[in-house]
Amino acid sequence: MKKTYLIAAISLGILIVAGYFFLVKKSPLEYKTALVERDSIVATVSATGTLNAVTTVQVGTQVSGTIQKLFVDYNSLVKKDQVIAQIDPAIFTSQVEQSRGNYQSALANLSKLKASANDAARNLERNRQLLNEGIVSQADFDTAETRYQEALAAIRAADGNVLQTRGASRQTQTNLRYATIRSPVDGVVVSRNVDVGQTVAASFQTPTLFTIAQDLTKMQINTSVDEADIGKVQVGQPAVFTVDAYPERQFKGVVSQVRIAPIITQNVVTYDVVITVENRDLKLKPGMTANVSIEVMRTDNVLTIPSSALRFKPEESKQQSAAGQRRTGKRAEQKVHVLKDGKPVAVSVRTGISDDSHVEIISGGLRQGQEVIVEQILPKKKASPAGSGMGPRF
Repeated sequence: MKKTYLIAAISLGILIVAGYFFLVKKSPLEYKTALVERDSIVATVSATGTLNAVTTVQVGTQVSGTIQKLFVDYNSLVKKDQVIAQIDPAIFTSQVEQSRGNYQSALANLSKLKASANDAARNLERNRQLLNEGIVSQADFDTAETRYQEALAAIRAADGNVLQTRGASRQTQTNLRYATIRSPVDGVVVSRNVDVGQTVAASFQTPTLFTIAQDLTKMQINTSVDEADIGKVQVGQPAVFTVDAYPERQFKGVVSQVRIAPIITQNVVTYDVVITVENRDLKLKPGMTANVSIEVMRTDNVLTIPSSALRFKPEESKQQSAAGQRRTGKRAEQKVHVLKDGKPVAVSVRTGISDDSHVEIISGGLRQGQEVIVEQILPKKKASPAGSGMGPRF
C-alpha cells in the first residue's frame, strides 16, 4: 500500500513540473516599449563648485595698535573711503609731534650753520685782501679758508638732517592716517575678524580686519571640471545650477573663463571653470556649494529614443557581444529592437548626442511614432498549490 502511495506522489510531482515548464515555454514573451519622438537633446557636463563674490577685498592695517572703535559689522553696506575702524591714535599723535619738533630743530640748526658760513665767507674775503696787502700771513689766510670749507660741509650735513627729519615727520603723519581704517571699495562686509580692545600687530604681516565683497549682485562659481570633459567646455556656454539652500530652484549662469592651469589632487587632473551668475535678489551667499550642469551641446527637433533601448539585447543575441555596436566614422552605429509579429527585430541606427535619459537618432530605420523595446518583462511566478511539491510523509 505504501508503495502505491509513493508511486502516485512521484507521478503527480512529475506531472506538475512538466505542466509548469510546458506553460512557461508556451507563454509568449512580453516587452516594454517606448515611442520614437521628436524632442530636444541637451548634452551637459556636470561639476561641483563654490559660489564667491567676483571681487573680494581683505582690509588690513599697516600699523600696530589697539582697536579703539568699530563703525561697521557683518553685512554692513560700506562706501569707498568710509571709516570702518579706528586704532588708538595716541601713540601716533605723540610721534607726529616729536618728529615735527625734530624737523623744526633741524631747520633752525641749518639756518644757524648758514649764518656761520656767511660769516666765514666774509672773514675769508677780508683775509684775502689783507694777504694781498701783506698785512696777514699766508697761515692766517689758510685758517680762514679752512673754516669756510668746514662751514659749507656743516651746511650739507644739516641739509641731510633736515631731509631725514622731514621724512620721519611725514612717516609719522602717514602712520597716523593709517590708524583710521577706511574701506577701499563700495561693498558689503562679509567678515569681521577683530573686536574693540583687541591689539593688532603688523610687524611681520598685515593682519586682516575685514573682508568686503565688492558687489554681491554679481557672483561667480569656481568649478572643477574633469580632464575628460574639459575639451567640451567653452566660454559663453550656458549653465544651470542648484544649491542646497534652494533645492527646488534652478539658477542660471554663463561660462566666463576656462583656466588652463591644471589642478592635480591625488593624481586626478581637473581644471577650474569660472561661471558668472546674476544675484539681483541676493539669495545666493558666498561659500554655498553649487551643483552645476554646463550645456556643451544642444540639438532641437530631432528623433530621440530612451537610452535604455540601446542597452536591450534579446535572449538569443546576448552571447554575441560583437554584434551590438561598431564604429563608423565619427558616429556610433548601434542596434535597437522593434516588435514585429510579437518578436524583437534588430534595426541599425546611428546615434548623436545624449543626455541622462535620451539619445539622438541621426539616421537608420526608425521613424517618428514607432515603438522600440526598452526591456523584457519577466513572467511572474505563480504560487504552487499547497503540498504540490511534496509527497506524503511516511
